[in-house]
Amino acid sequence: MQKQYKDEEIITRKHVRKIIYPIIIGIAVVVFLLQREVDVDMFAVITFTWYSAFWLAIAFLMMVIRDLGYIVRLKILSEGDFSWRQCFNVIMLWEFSSAITPSAIGGTGVAIFFVNREGLSIGRSTAVVMATSFLDELYFIVMFPLLFFIVTGSALFAIGVEPGEDVISFTNEFFYFALIGYTVKFVFVLVIAYGLFVNPRGLKWGLLWIFRLPLIRKWRYKMHETGTDLIHTSRVFRKKPAVFWIKVFTATFFSWTARYWVVNFLLLAFFVVDEHILIFARQLVMWIMMLVSPTPGGSGFAEFVFSRYLGDFIPLGFAVVMALIWRLVSYYPYLFIGAIMLPRWLAGKFSRKKKL
Repeated sequence: MQKQYKDEEIITRKHVRKIIYPIIIGIAVVVFLLQREVDVDMFAVITFTWYSAFWLAIAFLMMVIRDLGYIVRLKILSEGDFSWRQCFNVIMLWEFSSAITPSAIGGTGVAIFFVNREGLSIGRSTAVVMATSFLDELYFIVMFPLLFFIVTGSALFAIGVEPGEDVISFTNEFFYFALIGYTVKFVFVLVIAYGLFVNPRGLKWGLLWIFRLPLIRKWRYKMHETGTDLIHTSRVFRKKPAVFWIKVFTATFFSWTARYWVVNFLLLAFFVVDEHILIFARQLVMWIMMLVSPTPGGSGFAEFVFSRYLGDFIPLGFAVVMALIWRLVSYYPYLFIGAIMLPRWLAGKFSRKKKL
């Protein structure tokens, strides 16, 4: 019982109080860019019409579809043990924890806690969360090279490049960040795939061997636990038929694809847009680049990259404003939903345990 209340205290302290940090960081960067780049007189040329309201509504609908995809995926991975309400709770709380932790970390560790408290064992909770992480990264691994060849690398990274200068080079900061992010994701997918479907015990042994090094030895016990969880995860999923993985990847595909169409519809609300596939492709690359962001939910970094990387499709002076609107639709709602849900969810779970 003491450990349960300790868990509750940790989750509440680390997440509810930290909601203010990404908001402050994001707004600070936007204000700085607004003061430097935006001409207020240019807003006179924008008119808000029913046409604008329609496409804004479609942008919000894309986020709803994105969350529905995640909910369906969790329902499948839990093999029906979760109700639709439980799936909704876990996804919203998971998104909240991801929104207030650095992009490179995400909310995976806390997600295991959420899934476990909804009724799955620690082993199955770990299996479900690791499978979702694997599927998310697999989407990026598959889609990035596909879009790279469809729209060409030059179109993806030709931002701020002088005529005659190589676009695909380490002097191009966008290509550099994307390459780092993609490499990390690719290695992660290979390692998890090897551990999940080939040799989980071998991966556990490899982790323990690596964490014998002096600088990281203090995390060796944690790696031992992670390796044990991986073995449990492998036992759960190695015997699943191909149709099971097709279903969960299809849900993953719709979730991420819907999320990337958000910007396209936001731009349609105010401007004429022609190159939808290129905009979609650049958003995917932008999310890969956000992996290197040390700020909670990529706050500040996301707004900056958006205004630079997607600025080619937005009239001069409006990129920063559109970056703020984009984050208002796709990021900030999860902060407020999670801040409302988390205390009530914790109170319900732990008060129930206390009564038992």
